[in-house]
Parts: sequence; C-alpha cells; structure tokens
Amino acid sequence: MSEPCLIGIDWGTSSLRAYLLGPDASLLDSRTQPWGIQHTPDRDFARAYRLLLEDWLAQWPGLPAIGSGMIGSRQGWREVPYMDCPADAHALAAGLVSLDTGAGALHLIPGVRQGGERPNVLRGEETQVVGALALEPGLIEEALLLLPGTHSKWVQVRDGKLQGFTTFMTGELFAVLRDHSILGRPALEAGVIGDAQVYRRGVQAARDSGSRGIADQLFSVRSLVLSGELPATNSLDYLSGLLIGEELRSALSGPAVSSVPTPVLLGDPALCTRYRQAFSLFGIESVRSLDNPGVAGLWRIAQAAGLVTAKEVQHD
Repeated sequence: MSEPCLIGIDWGTSSLRAYLLGPDASLLDSRTQPWGIQHTPDRDFARAYRLLLEDWLAQWPGLPAIGSGMIGSRQGWREVPYMDCPADAHALAAGLVSLDTGAGALHLIPGVRQGGERPNVLRGEETQVVGALALEPGLIEEALLLLPGTHSKWVQVRDGKLQGFTTFMTGELFAVLRDHSILGRPALEAGVIGDAQVYRRGVQAARDSGSRGIADQLFSVRSLVLSGELPATNSLDYLSGLLIGEELRSALSGPAVSSVPTPVLLGDPALCTRYRQAFSLFGIESVRSLDNPGVAGLWRIAQAAGLVTAKEVQHD
C-alpha cells in the first residue's frame, strides 16, 4: 500500500465515513459507522473519531485530517462559519477551522451561504461540488450540478466557483408524509412494494400539473387507493414520483437552468438512477452522474490549504 497522505472525513446527519488517501488522492482504505451527528454515542464526537480511526492514528501519527459535513454545523462538534458565494476550493480552505481531537488536529470545512431576499445555505455539498470539478474539468467553465437527497441542492457553477444554489426539501417531505400522514399509512400497513410504472405515473402527474403544482394532487395518493385505482402497496412510489416530479417541474422552469439545461447528478447511485428516470419523462435523456466526488473534494481543499502536496486527482 502507498504511504498515506491524508485522512478525509465525511460526517453527516446519519453516518460517519472516513477515507485514507494516498499521494495521488487514491483511496487506500475506508470505513464507516452509523454515527452521524444525531446518532453519535453520548454526543462524544472526539471519542467516536478516535474509536473509528485509532489504528490509523497509531500507525501514522501526525497524518493531516480534513472533515466535511454537518459535523461543522451548530448541532455538530464545532460550528464553522459559512463562506459566502461565490466560493471555490481556495475560499473554503481559507475558512477551515482546526480543532483538537485528542489525537491530532481535524480541519473542518465551512459550508456556503447565499445572500439576498431568500438566503440559503448548504454544508457538505460544497465538498462534493469541488470534487466534481476536480474529476471533470469540463464542468469548470459552466455547469449545473444536482445533489439529490433529504434536501436536494441545484448548484450553479461558473468559472470554477459555486455561484448560487436552490434547495428542494424533497427527501424530507417524502419522509414526513410517509411516516406522519394518512398518505403513508396504507402502504405501511399493507407492506411496501416498489413499482417503477407507478413511480413514473407520479412523475408524469407532477410534470403535467403546469404552473399549478401538486398541492391539489397530494391527496390523490390516498384517494386513488380508496377508489381501487392504485394498490396500497405501491402508493409510496406514486408519492415519490409526485414529489420528485414536482422538484424537476419547478427547477426546470426557473432561471437556474436557462443556460445549462442538462444537470450532472452527484450522490447515491440508486437515487441518481431514480432522478434520471424522472428527467427522461421531462424529455431530458442525457443526464449523467458522478460517483462519490466528495473524496476528490476533500483532497482538493486539503491541497488548497497546504495540508497535502499538489497532485492530480485520479479516478479509481
């Protein structure tokens, strides 16, 4: 194994992931625990960090470490102030906050803030954006990046900088409606069975809603079941299609995509596949995705901060 140069940490709401990176940003080792900031035992972040990495830290003492995600939020280990748009790797490196873990320093990456009448923030996604630009230099001049998830982010990139972004609470809305409303009850009681056709039906219903949106269609997740037109076991796929379709309908009709019509997806492969299926129903077939750009982003920001020497980021 090559000599490690950097420990990269992705510490979000639901999980803690660590990456051991070599001199060319290659992945030498990785590990994960379900110790997101909401599930860290006793909220003892320092102890969780040391437990996860104790053998790495013992074998390579003094190895630089950099971390991204909600661990730098107000609810995390230490709040790291946001950097304002536009932001790039150098701006993020300038905003690093170093904390003592009890086993060396961990440098936390700031999130990004967008000002204006409707201020917006992101934390963790900025590292994935930086990584995407490192892996795909063709995106540097101008790109639209979509990071689907609990809070989907549509990020505009120009001249290598994160210029602005929009947030859609699609994943969280789905979870709330599934677990805490009458829309989710039939499927949860009957047993959830996935159905791609039903999912596409939901996307199409949102797409065809025009400027009206889906507010008057959400109840149909229940009424279609009651009328026998939709099996209860498939109703959550219909709800998912409605919500993802509404996200696309709204985003694609806005200024974010006026000059860059085809976004690049960053995120979980299964979720990205679901979004690609939805895009195809909107007549957009050329959507592609990048897997795990966060590792490349951690490396690139560490480079900009002088924590590692300059090397090219390579695909595995």
